Amino acid sequence: MPIVIGLLALYLPTYQHVFNSLWVTEDQAHGPIVLMVIVFLFWQKREHFSLSAADKPSPIIGVITLFFGLLCYVAGRSQDIFILDLASQIFVLAGVFIFMRGIPMLKALWFPLFFIIFMIPFPLDSLTLPMKMGVSYVTETILFWFDYPIAREGVILQIGQYQLLVADACAGMHTLISLEALGLLYLSLVKHDSLIRNITLTLLIIPISFTANVIRVITLTLITYYFGDEVGQGFVHGFAGILLFFVALMFIMTVDSMLQYFVKWKQKAV
Repeated sequence: MPIVIGLLALYLPTYQHVFNSLWVTEDQAHGPIVLMVIVFLFWQKREHFSLSAADKPSPIIGVITLFFGLLCYVAGRSQDIFILDLASQIFVLAGVFIFMRGIPMLKALWFPLFFIIFMIPFPLDSLTLPMKMGVSYVTETILFWFDYPIAREGVILQIGQYQLLVADACAGMHTLISLEALGLLYLSLVKHDSLIRNITLTLLIIPISFTANVIRVITLTLITYYFGDEVGQGFVHGFAGILLFFVALMFIMTVDSMLQYFVKWKQKAV
C-alpha cells in the first residue's frame, strides 16, 4: 500500500497534465486508449503481484533502476519534458518489481512495461513528411489508374475542383505507431506459440499500417470528390479514423490466418 500511494503521488499530477495538454492534440489523441490498454495488460498479470516465499528480490539492481527512473521523473517534471516524465514510469515500475520480487517478476510483466513506449510523445516530425509523401504518392497513383482527375504537389492532392492536404493525423508517424501498438496488442492476446509467425506478423504490421493509411486517404478523397468538401471534412473525416483502425485490424487478422495456414502446411510437409 505505501508503494501504491507513492506511485499515485508521483504520477497523478503527470496524467492530469498530459490529459489537459498533450492528449488534447490530434497527434497524441491515442494516449488515453493506450493507457487503458496498459491497465488492462497489468490486470491480466495481476497474479504476479501477490508475494510468495519463492520470490527472489534483487535490492541492488532494483534500487539502481528505481533511482534512474526517479532522475528521469524529476528532470521531466521540473523541465516540463513529457518524454522523460512518461518514460520514467518504465524504470520506476521495473525498479519496484525487481526490488520486491526480483527479475522473474520483471520477465512476467515486461510486455505491459514495454507498451508504455506507445504513450511517449517521441519527436518524429522529421519522419512524418516522408510518410505523408509516400501515402500521397500511392493515393494519386491508384486514383489515376482509375481515371480520376487527380494531381499532386507534395502532400497536397487536387481532385476535380477540390484541394486536399494530407495532414499529419491522416498519415503521420504517430498514426503508424498507434497501428503498431494495435498489432502488438493483437499478438499479445492471441498468444501464438510459433516464434517465426510472431516475428513475421510484427514486421508485416508496418506495411499493413501504411496500406490502411492509404485506404483512409483514398476514402476521404473520393468522398470529397463525389459529395463535396463539407461532407469530406465533417463527420466522415472523424469516422475515417475509426475505419483506419478497423481496416488495419482486418488486414492483421487476414495476414495472421495466412501465416497460420503456412505454418500448418510446413509442419505437415516436415
